[in-house]
Amino acid sequence: INPRNYTFRSREFEQMEIEFFCHEADSMKWYEFWRNVRHSWYTNLGLRSDKLRLRDQGPEELAHYSKACADIEYMFPFSDEPQELEGVAHRGNFDLTQHAKFSGKDLTYFDDEAWERDKAKFGGDKEAEKKAKNEPPYRFLPTVIEPSAGADRAALAFLCQAYTEDQAPDEKGVMQTRVLMKFHPKLAPTKVAVFPLVNKEGMPDVAAAIYRDVKKHMTAFYDEKGAVGRRYRRQDEVGTPFCVTVDGQTLQDGTVTIRDRDTLAQVRVSKDQVLPWLQEKLGGC
Repeated sequence: INPRNYTFRSREFEQMEIEFFCHEADSMKWYEFWRNVRHSWYTNLGLRSDKLRLRDQGPEELAHYSKACADIEYMFPFSDEPQELEGVAHRGNFDLTQHAKFSGKDLTYFDDEAWERDKAKFGGDKEAEKKAKNEPPYRFLPTVIEPSAGADRAALAFLCQAYTEDQAPDEKGVMQTRVLMKFHPKLAPTKVAVFPLVNKEGMPDVAAAIYRDVKKHMTAFYDEKGAVGRRYRRQDEVGTPFCVTVDGQTLQDGTVTIRDRDTLAQVRVSKDQVLPWLQEKLGGC
């Protein structure tokens, strides 16, 4: 391998693959299933559909044994054209044919469910049953549908999609450029950060108790150092979806502020309802 084109051509990489075995008669149905499911996996985790392309390979691109292959491609901000993230291939039974040929092993599969459904039609004829059980559709060499994804490429796509710059006020109300990572909650390394507004008046004790509660159920981060605005910015930069702040009002009525990373909107929630509120918003992430 001659390394080039950044992570798209390297000697070492992380690969994710599924080898899905099925009957040849159902293979195109399963190919279409995996083709669509794998495309949806990327959009469901936050990649914009207008930056994704599901491209079917032409006949001149297909391997000699392949009936169909689709590439899932993403338009990276540094690229002139979409780059491949994953291929979904209908590989026929070529792989198992070659394994069987060179290993000398019988890699055929016997479909017990189909046999139990149909065996009555042979009327108990043992010879006919024996013959049928060794022929299609009951015994066959499976067809392989293979989704093959580059984990490093996908990670880079999610990072590129998440990186955002906008304008937000600083502690003095002056508009400044804010850098944030708009990760889908399932990909965010930390789901929530918990702060005391100031490091006194019992606020750290209340904040620490909330932190201990939520961290049993999701990845959480506690921070009491520096101005709260700077703490917000630090969490924006690592993609934390929500920040919980214990302030003076918490000590009066038991409510806390929860700030949304993307919209900057803040709501007040009872400190006893922080965990269920987060679980509802994060959808079990």
